[in-house]
Amino acid sequence: MVVLLLIAFVFGSQNEQVIALNYLIAKANISVAMAVSIFTVLGFLLGILFMILLKLFKPRKQKAVKG
Repeated sequence: MVVLLLIAFVFGSQNEQVIALNYLIAKANISVAMAVSIFTVLGFLLGILFMILLKLFKPRKQKAVKG
């Protein structure tokens, strides 16, 4: 996972081109490096949040007590 993050940041740092991002409400002009960084971190955080929610709401199986 760390290797993929490093590749994304290296790719982004090599691209100084400015792109236009159109949102539903606004428009922003940012560099490719900034866009790659933002969306990589956003995806990573969403993935962590999703995994935490799965662990919290997943029904747990209880082991049968033999006695």
